Amino acid sequence: MPETTLAELAHEVRSKNAGPFWVTMELFLRDERGYRIAADESFLNEGVIAVLYRVEESTVQLFRIPALNVVKISFPRPVSQGSLRDRDIHAGQHHVPLARMVVPPVS
Repeated sequence: MPETTLAELAHEVRSKNAGPFWVTMELFLRDERGYRIAADESFLNEGVIAVLYRVEESTVQLFRIPALNVVKISFPRPVSQGSLRDRDIHAGQHHVPLARMVVPPVS
């Protein structure tokens, strides 16, 4: 059976700057089923994001918005926007590891 990713459950997975020091990512899920999977704290939580993006768990902020089937995630940028070591000035590629996450099988 092929694996399903978060990207396949979503209309859109995107990332963007939230100021020069923060990144925000948003999962716009297609339906309530996809939202339930993505919003499940045992699947997607601050610890998972911390490992995936190599940031401190205590700095990760997760917002679940069931009325919109949206999960929003914010964390500090590893380097400030536009600094010498910044490889993605608009934070437009940060969403890729999140989008590629394989969701657990639904029974």
